Amino acid sequence: MLDSNRLLARARAVIRMEADSIRSLADHLDPSFVQAAEAVLACQGRVITTGVGKAGAIARKVAATLASTGSPSLFLHPADGVHGDLGVVTRSDVVLAFSYSGESDEVSRILPTIRRIGAKLIAVTGKPESTLGQAAEIVLNLGPCTEACPLGLAPTTSAATMLAMGDALAIAVMEARGFTREDFAVFHPAGALGRRLMLRTSDVMRTGAQMAIVPADTTIRDTLFAITAAGAGCAFVVDSDGRLAGILTDGDIRRALVRDSRALDAPAEAWMNRNPITIIGDVLASEALAILQESDRRPGEAPVVDSDGRPVGCIMLKDLLRAGIV
Repeated sequence: MLDSNRLLARARAVIRMEADSIRSLADHLDPSFVQAAEAVLACQGRVITTGVGKAGAIARKVAATLASTGSPSLFLHPADGVHGDLGVVTRSDVVLAFSYSGESDEVSRILPTIRRIGAKLIAVTGKPESTLGQAAEIVLNLGPCTEACPLGLAPTTSAATMLAMGDALAIAVMEARGFTREDFAVFHPAGALGRRLMLRTSDVMRTGAQMAIVPADTTIRDTLFAITAAGAGCAFVVDSDGRLAGILTDGDIRRALVRDSRALDAPAEAWMNRNPITIIGDVLASEALAILQESDRRPGEAPVVDSDGRPVGCIMLKDLLRAGIV
């Protein structure tokens, strides 16, 4: 039977060892980190990460982080590199090589070709005096690491510090580049954040025949027909210049009939809401959602008006939710 206390103790020890190692790394960053960041910022090509084994997995992740934060990047497996894939490397590139020992055979074998091509080489290693460290123009020294593995064999603490160093470099460069939330959304159009930052009201609002727009003197009976034809929940009532004067919902019509059975023959302006919630201009869809949700009235839809106050669309809460911006 498993000893739960022992399992928890080991887990806590691993987490603390890795956290302590990363904390130590933060305290010992030196000017080489600035040089590496400047090299990535100045790179006219791509940042090519490489490594083998666990270091390769970290290198692949760092490439993805760099690419998504404004630094074009890709991962090159060193074993594939010596079989032709080094052709992706150009003199305009920066190569970010990960190896804690700095002596991985596969990584060492591609170093002469990288040097011949003329790409700038940055080493992420715990052994600056290693083959990799000596070949690199810039060394990001991870320092000494005691692996959390009780056998001292499985890369654990060393992999955690590699990941922290790679993330630190990517995020520092992102900030120096002036990379914004909007830039991030461009590279993540399918994600919830991308939709919140990119999708605009015009992308989801209903227009044309899906809107019920009636003059102020239209009878409530005819207004009801217009709402039904549009499949909408309300009509936008406009003045003689086509500007929004108010809205009349199907709920307003029901309440009018309860109060006056002859209301169907009254003009729409007699029962309309003269101060409706409106969306002005082509704002972000997320802003439109906030306007609807933060209103005490909690409307299910609202008119979208242009700068002259003329209705150009209808934004519906259910359409915003369906678009997945929450």
